[in-house]
Amino acid sequence: MQQRDNHRPKPNDYLALAIISTILCCPPTGIVSIIYATKVSDAYYRGAYEEAERASKSAKLWGLAGIILPLAFFMLYIILEIILGLAFLGLFFGAIFAGGENVQ
Repeated sequence: MQQRDNHRPKPNDYLALAIISTILCCPPTGIVSIIYATKVSDAYYRGAYEEAERASKSAKLWGLAGIILPLAFFMLYIILEIILGLAFLGLFFGAIFAGGENVQ
């Protein structure tokens, strides 16, 4: 009787996500993602399937973090700019209108 070779499917390495994250968004997290992405194939072909799956999950996590974190900081920056801009306008126009009332 022939014995079947029960290989698991190779996990996704998320290398494209890692490269995009590195080039466009956040190089430090993108580089970590690339390192984990390259470990996926190596571990898979050695037969260390669990290690390949962990590396795949880590590559995905770091790649997404490299995209989401800069977007979150950008959104926070925009919100702070709006708040500070409105506060400045309030102080500026408040000073103009208050100053006009004191003029006799």
